[in-house]
Amino acid sequence: MNAPGDWPQYELVPLPAQPDGVPWPTEQWPTGELVAHDQGAVEALVAQAFADQPHDDLALTLAVVVIQGGRLVLERYGPDTDADTPLVSWSMAKSITQAALGALVLDGAIDPHERAPVPEWAEPTDPRSSIGTADLLAMRSGLHWVEDYVDPDASTCLRMLFGDERADMAHYAASLPLESPVGSEFVYSSGTTNILSRLCGDALGGGEAAMARHLAERIFGPLGMTSADPRFDDAGTFVGSSYVWATARDFARFGLWYLRDGMWDGRRLLPEGWADRARRLLSFDDEGTGYGEQWWVKADSELGVFWANGYEGQSITVVPGADTVIVRLGKTPAECAPALQQWRWDLLEALTGTG
Repeated sequence: MNAPGDWPQYELVPLPAQPDGVPWPTEQWPTGELVAHDQGAVEALVAQAFADQPHDDLALTLAVVVIQGGRLVLERYGPDTDADTPLVSWSMAKSITQAALGALVLDGAIDPHERAPVPEWAEPTDPRSSIGTADLLAMRSGLHWVEDYVDPDASTCLRMLFGDERADMAHYAASLPLESPVGSEFVYSSGTTNILSRLCGDALGGGEAAMARHLAERIFGPLGMTSADPRFDDAGTFVGSSYVWATARDFARFGLWYLRDGMWDGRRLLPEGWADRARRLLSFDDEGTGYGEQWWVKADSELGVFWANGYEGQSITVVPGADTVIVRLGKTPAECAPALQQWRWDLLEALTGTG
């Protein structure tokens, strides 16, 4: 499933501009009426998510937010959660890391087409020295990695996030050997994202304070994501693989930003085409799900769907063909993931008439 040579090529669905007369969300979201292909099905699916918690199929849903045409049109919360409750991103943070790097590309501080300046493989004789920043963005570095959330003996991810390598996560990930030729295989890797996060920090001069300021001034501040709380490891690296807390509304702001091609209230905050890099199909995982650069891609969607995805069923689904963003946050175990993914596609079809 990894080699792209024989894949069908899908044209990117254009990213819509903010509709005339719709204000950008500031302290509050502009609101509107939900427009749905099947209003009854939408109501039934949302009711299903919040009924009998934890639900047999979906487990615990804590937030569902829908944005249409730049307006907040549906919002519902689960136990001990409301519009002001910050919830963990898990791997949705990977998409935020892609944005943090994009802002530095806009500044000319990072060239995504060059080899990645990583000290662990700085020697030209090191076979890892040919890894490019684009290889890291696409999860095609060739580095050994095991993204397992259950088996601590096998998982490099658990060792990095919670084990004896958690003090300096990027160093651990960058110290691992090549397992396949650079650029040849897609391997989903939280370690890869933390290497990218450290690249951002190094381009800013290093240290937690510089990266925290970059996130605040180039992403969270302009978008009004006042609840956003990124976390850092002991080495001062933003844990860009996994750790941002924010409200559902603020995660929806982030999704709207990508829906608007990195524009916000008349300002270009990401390079032109950076959102297209995120959503252009580059790989398939072993289950046939598409991947771009730190975002997942529904490759055959007529609506151009792409999404940020996180452990426990966190998601920001961006739907260019319907000018829609859907946020779902909760605590859903891996065994319920197929049912939750089907629920997402069912909700999208009820909203738009197509997946």
